[in-house]
Amino acid sequence: MAMILDLSDEEARALLNVLIDTIEAARYPMSPRIRLLREIIAKFGGMGPVPPRPRAEAPSPCTAASTANAGGARSSRRPRQGRRTR
Repeated sequence: MAMILDLSDEEARALLNVLIDTIEAARYPMSPRIRLLREIIAKFGGMGPVPPRPRAEAPSPCTAASTANAGGARSSRRPRQGRRTR
């Protein structure tokens, strides 16, 4: 059963962006679900490429923790003492 969607260019681009974001965030990029989404994007061929959006990279947890403690604030966590002997 074929379905025809009457979308404006803006709506179609918004849909493409949601599909692309979902594919890029997928934990398993070769899953059947993501393959289906890629096939759907291929059907938008007449739209042309979607302009890439700039993405801010999140700092790694190590970088964020060292930046947070850079101001001299003490961590509430005690340092590890190593293995205890019995």
